[in-house]
Amino acid sequence: MNDALIEAVARYTERQPGNSPYFTAIEPLILLRSEFEKQPLCLVFKPALCVVLQGSKWSRFGDRRIDYAPGQALVVSVDTPALSRVVEATPKKPFLGMVLEFDLALLREVMEQMDSPPPPRHSIGPGVFLTDFHGPLADCLLRLVRLLEKPQAIGLLAPLTMREIYYWLLSGPHGGEVARMVLSNDHRQRLIQAVHVLREQFAQSLRIEALAAIAQMSPSTFHRQFKALTAMSPLQYQKQMRLLQARHLLASGAANAESAAFEVGYESPSQFSREYSRMFGAPPRRDTVVLRRGERPASPAR
Repeated sequence: MNDALIEAVARYTERQPGNSPYFTAIEPLILLRSEFEKQPLCLVFKPALCVVLQGSKWSRFGDRRIDYAPGQALVVSVDTPALSRVVEATPKKPFLGMVLEFDLALLREVMEQMDSPPPPRHSIGPGVFLTDFHGPLADCLLRLVRLLEKPQAIGLLAPLTMREIYYWLLSGPHGGEVARMVLSNDHRQRLIQAVHVLREQFAQSLRIEALAAIAQMSPSTFHRQFKALTAMSPLQYQKQMRLLQARHLLASGAANAESAAFEVGYESPSQFSREYSRMFGAPPRRDTVVLRRGERPASPAR
């Protein structure tokens, strides 16, 4: 692993107030730090490069768990709810990580300007995969972190470094998978459009036929391809999105348990409570108290 990058991220994060994640002046760049192992966190991953610099963690997407350690990065190509946990961290050697959210328009532009762009993978494969992280890619991220100390240079130099990062991703061993993220004529993109519709309309009744029509697939093919991409069924995806939004409403004080249930699409508060407890490890009212006190919530069922 790049020792200079570890030192730069450690130096930046230890000076920041508040808790991780640290959103930086370079908008796509988020830095992570934890001095202790953490309970699993439920969140929605956006398309991004998620790098472990020090320590280790795992993320579970549906029925697929991915463990990653220093020198490895998770490439996420589609919005996906997940469970994620830091499993190796101490005050002397904290967990350090980086998230670089993808600008798909810029990624497409870089690919179109390459003399030999990578041939895209045409099959529907996992929307999340693990890759090694070293060499020129690590050098680029080091330059991004160092730019945080020279804010006057960010506007001019950060976009150039981002272009270089996309070049190395596209020219690397997983260039075909990265290229597949931005090809509008790929049938995978139609499937992703259906995923986005489900994410935006998760509170509505699930109609597989309507989503399959967006993807231009039969319902059975859509169900199979959706799970291949996200590692979960459309119903599981919808359920996780509903529960994550409900938890956000409860934590912010925007709703109580019953109103949150109805707002995210549940018709039965009792069913909502059962599924909430299964996902977050405590019923809504008890979990709300913990969240509003800023305490560590109970471990979700796994």
